Amino acid sequence: MARTAREVMQTGVLCVEPEMPLAKLAQLFVEEGIHGAPVVDETERLLGVVSTVDLLRAVEQEHESPSTVPTYFREMLEFSGPDWSSMPEDFQDRLEQLRVSDVMQTSVVTVGEDTPIPEVAKAMRSNGIHRVIVLRGGALVGIVSALDLVGLLEA
Repeated sequence: MARTAREVMQTGVLCVEPEMPLAKLAQLFVEEGIHGAPVVDETERLLGVVSTVDLLRAVEQEHESPSTVPTYFREMLEFSGPDWSSMPEDFQDRLEQLRVSDVMQTSVVTVGEDTPIPEVAKAMRSNGIHRVIVLRGGALVGIVSALDLVGLLEA
């Protein structure tokens, strides 16, 4: 019998609210060592998902504004992320103004607890995503990430 999402999902998922400032979201991702989180309202209803990719897109758009043009060659290198603390004050202010709701993805790929792992993997691959939300009766009960699937290969 094939393993299911229930067997590999992470429970106790850290969720964020749509009104969280992006600067705080970035800090949370670093502190928790995560790369994405479901976005829920005050009743725990799933509204979307936000990831480091969404955050980086927003930073890139803000970074390209005329007042935040790179001043050092290092900042123009492909894998050198912005040092937000040294960015112009207006850039930092803008990241405080932007909210999770401004950048989150509202189209969320979900699976049920009894979804077989091959179907979970197929959903991730066909949608080009790194995590799926696991629901039970419409309520969020867990998350399966690509790393959780890789962990199955170790067994």
